[in-house]
Amino acid sequence: MCVGKLGYFAVRTLLNNLCPMADTEPMLVPAPGGEKRACPALEDEVAHSTKRPRVQKDENDRGGHSHKPAQDETEEPEGEETEPLEEEDGEGAGLGSGEAFAEMMKHGLTELDVGILKFVSEHKGFSGILKERYSDFVVHEVNKEGKTVQLDDLSVPEEAEEASVAEQPGSEVFTEEQKHQLEQLQLFKKKEGNVSIEMEDDTKEKRTLVHKAVKTLYPGLETKTEEREGKKFIVAYHAAGQKALAAPRKHSWPKSRGAFCHFVLYKENKDTMEAINVLSKFLRMRPNVFSYMGTKDKRAITVQEIAVLKVTAERLSHLNKCLNNFKLGNFCYKKHPLKLGELRGNNFTVVIRNITGTDDQVQQAMTSLRETGFINYYGMQRFGTTAVPTHQVGKAILQDNWNEVIDLILKPRPGAEKGYLVKCREEWAQSQDPEAALKKLPVKRCVEGHLLRGLSMYGKKNIITAFAMIPRNNRLMYIHSYQSFMWNTMVSRRIEAFGLKAVEGDLVLRGGTAFVLCAAEAETHSIQDVVMPLPGFDVIYPTHHVGKGYREKLSADNLDIDNMRHRVRDYSLAGAYRRILIKPSDVSWEVINYDDPRISLVHTDVEKLEDQPPPVFNKEGKYRALRMEFSLPPSTYATMAIREVLKMDTSIKNQTQLNTIWLN
Repeated sequence: MCVGKLGYFAVRTLLNNLCPMADTEPMLVPAPGGEKRACPALEDEVAHSTKRPRVQKDENDRGGHSHKPAQDETEEPEGEETEPLEEEDGEGAGLGSGEAFAEMMKHGLTELDVGILKFVSEHKGFSGILKERYSDFVVHEVNKEGKTVQLDDLSVPEEAEEASVAEQPGSEVFTEEQKHQLEQLQLFKKKEGNVSIEMEDDTKEKRTLVHKAVKTLYPGLETKTEEREGKKFIVAYHAAGQKALAAPRKHSWPKSRGAFCHFVLYKENKDTMEAINVLSKFLRMRPNVFSYMGTKDKRAITVQEIAVLKVTAERLSHLNKCLNNFKLGNFCYKKHPLKLGELRGNNFTVVIRNITGTDDQVQQAMTSLRETGFINYYGMQRFGTTAVPTHQVGKAILQDNWNEVIDLILKPRPGAEKGYLVKCREEWAQSQDPEAALKKLPVKRCVEGHLLRGLSMYGKKNIITAFAMIPRNNRLMYIHSYQSFMWNTMVSRRIEAFGLKAVEGDLVLRGGTAFVLCAAEAETHSIQDVVMPLPGFDVIYPTHHVGKGYREKLSADNLDIDNMRHRVRDYSLAGAYRRILIKPSDVSWEVINYDDPRISLVHTDVEKLEDQPPPVFNKEGKYRALRMEFSLPPSTYATMAIREVLKMDTSIKNQTQLNTIWLN
């Protein structure tokens, strides 16, 4: 059987983009999906707006020399919100068959093309299928306290909220029965539609206290004073129907409650930005009211902490009834949002199916991963999957060669693509007319669409302005990709030249500042301490011949290592430092035999909550899988850890070629 006879999704399932990194930069995000049905109680939401917290990077990937450590330019850049883009390579859309997908991948990149050349272990490699099911890749965030984030509680913290209400001034004016009635009224469970509180020993001061207590303790309720048969009553009621509960006023949020509701988000086959867009849609809020510590990729089951401004746990919990592929739980209120980069890392549970390695090979490979680690390369997803690598576009930007930038993004490219993209590129090549090319795009919210719209508005004499129509994070992705390519290339040279030991001229970090090792100091350091720079204006370079190779490599690309500032500030590269070797923690593994390739081999958080039994394995099963678990710090790629175990090229191009061999 050949690849061409397989359906596209069969090939895509087998050959997907492999692993996400521990924390990836924003990807091109499709329109929100996964909706099950509308949530009536959320229909009248009024949007809250807040400025997104500034990005903060993990200390493991910062650096500097005599200056303040530079921000890791390879991480998600701080600043404006990225507008979601339509997926350029959406699964199956327009490609039609496994043959078309395989044809496209013939023109893709291999690891050799992006500088990924070396291994550190000596064991014999073996093959296997990664992410045959998205449940074969499970990621749990590790927070800054070192605790693995898990979804294990779907309840709303009612007791904590009641306690906070009881502590507030004014709560003592109500009897327990009145408190219960007011709570029922607030939740539209009291049929009478109001609660009357008789004022005994009536005074104006006491009435004022009750009015304030109702409005403070029971958001959404209003009060008025009525006189009946010579007695005065405070009457509590809903002033604006269900809208008052669905969209509470900002000033009605209890002062003693933290302004941010933190919760654990469990998601399946959705990336973080896509998930935020879905939650925002159903809550009728802007995406920037949400904060998180790191982004997670799509083809996986991931569990991470999210914070949202002034949305109650009850409203968030209601989403569990409305959405597929999501679960929200472990609610609590805090005074602060989350910040990018403040997590400790991620814990991975990975299943590699149909392994060919013997038990001894697996033992050697996993022992090496645990004791030595892997080269901290930037993974293949950093460089794109099409015939035009993102780092080539980045190089053209840094060269200030804007005609080349436009050409690389818009020109026709070899390999199968969506039909409308092919027509768009052909129109651009023939006419150089942005408006005509734009008409060929039914989907305008993609990189090509943004760029063509910019060219249509500002003309080809204002390319920099036109290029700025692409969302900022997506623009910066190109130059960060070039930095990553340079880093991979130079680290491969460093390993080739000096192996796995620290040598004179290497760099190490001390308190975030980079220092050059002398011969004596090199004897007291290991390869685990050594860092290599991403090129920029705020870093120093190793003093041995590999370090000098940076200048040669940049010069060959018509770039000046002594002038990495760009006339457009966004494209000026400060640089950063990155460890050569990463040693995972919490490494464990087992070889599993099973018969049914459709079953999940991981017991997920949701399955545990639903008291579903863990998967049962047949020791005599005809299939073998390696199930491994390990933890990585932020900004490292799990792909590269698995590459070290299998000793296989992780590019989609190579996997496609292997798949052709396996299926013939």
